[in-house]
Amino acid sequence: MELPARYLEVMENFLGQEDYENYKRCMKEKGVRGLRLNPLKVLPERRAAVLHAIFGEELEAVPWSQKDGYYYGGQELPAKHPYYYGGLYYLQEPSAMAPGALLPIEPGNKVLDLCAAPGGKSTQIGGRLDGKGFLLSNDISASRAKGLLKNLELFGIGNCLVSSEEPERLADCFPEYFDRVLVDAPCSGEGMFRREPSMAAEWNRRGPEYYAPIQRKLLHLAWQMLKPGGYLLYSTCTFSEMEDEENVSWLLQETSGAEQVVLKADYGFTVGRDEASARLFPWKVKGEGHFAALFRKKGTGDFLSFESGEIKERQRNNQAFLKKYAAFAWFREKIKAPLEERGFYWERQGELYLLPLSPGTLPPLRFLRTGLHLGTVKKERFEPSQALAMYLKKEEFSATVDFSSADVRTVKYLKGETVEAKEEECTGENGWCLVCTDGWPLGFAKRNGGSLKNKYYPGWRWK
Repeated sequence: MELPARYLEVMENFLGQEDYENYKRCMKEKGVRGLRLNPLKVLPERRAAVLHAIFGEELEAVPWSQKDGYYYGGQELPAKHPYYYGGLYYLQEPSAMAPGALLPIEPGNKVLDLCAAPGGKSTQIGGRLDGKGFLLSNDISASRAKGLLKNLELFGIGNCLVSSEEPERLADCFPEYFDRVLVDAPCSGEGMFRREPSMAAEWNRRGPEYYAPIQRKLLHLAWQMLKPGGYLLYSTCTFSEMEDEENVSWLLQETSGAEQVVLKADYGFTVGRDEASARLFPWKVKGEGHFAALFRKKGTGDFLSFESGEIKERQRNNQAFLKKYAAFAWFREKIKAPLEERGFYWERQGELYLLPLSPGTLPPLRFLRTGLHLGTVKKERFEPSQALAMYLKKEEFSATVDFSSADVRTVKYLKGETVEAKEEECTGENGWCLVCTDGWPLGFAKRNGGSLKNKYYPGWRWK
């Protein structure tokens, strides 16, 4: 791979001779790959079993994401395993796990991921929220936002909104609203050159000078949406000081009430030139490279609170909804999860949802998804969604069938085929059945005796 001459000159001046030589050496080495387990599905006591089933061995933990991040070798195909289709893990470059780990999130927070596609950091945040509070994941590109939506639904994250909006529109709708904000900004991608050489060729055309103004605009708008007392994490996958420390300095100078929080130099991280941010260099950590800076907005905010009035509104809304949509109310009896305690039922054009916030507060934005998509009402029938199947746990549905991940019927089901099951393999009555692998849901089927008519979402099928 040939790196731009001007870029190498900048890096040599930035790093100094010793680190510059280290950088050139590591760029000739093979990069590392990583995956992050889904804490909503894989409990700690099952981590080792899941990883062994996929790789046949134990994996090294990613230290800054040690609760769920792991390195894996380059020969395996973890995206071709039933557990991937069960949403048990997300394939993510290891250093990209740092921003989602460094942002201080508590279950119950209202979180904005402003530049969220393809969803690595959003799925990480959704896991940390543990079904409480809510996440707004936005990406200005509608095509990229569709991939973001799939990854969130695959992970079983129901307390989220997915939008494809201009940041200015979001700022108008959510002034000083969010407890936490992540701005993983578009950048020149210098930390990805080893993994994606085409980005190095693009650097001459769109380098730091192109991206820095965009990043400052995003930071300015994101800051407007952050609640007093809240935290904002800014990150890039580039080494450029113009896009990193200079933007940090700009935010501190131009924005009222911003204070930078010092990130510790743990796990081999390097302290930035501002003596507070964190840099991940590929010759010092096992990863491609990242930058992160954490800010707090001065003041105090009301976090993690649920007003009694909102709870009563939710109860009234959900009781009326179940009376109006009898077909869903009948299906609801099969679900053992306390959905009414987790959100507001809502209908739009025959599609039913469970919203993480009151429908009356839903702003007029371009949403790809509003909360958990429950399914579709068709005359007197209700058809559950793929997203609902991924959201539920096996024990939360009254009718299930569970195949081993090694069973040929598992892949046949994922390919959209009708499969057969013995009576003793099934629980519950005929009708809607939750198909699982090793205890984890994959999707729905319509069961008639031993025959399972496939209802797996066509756009997700195994190819």
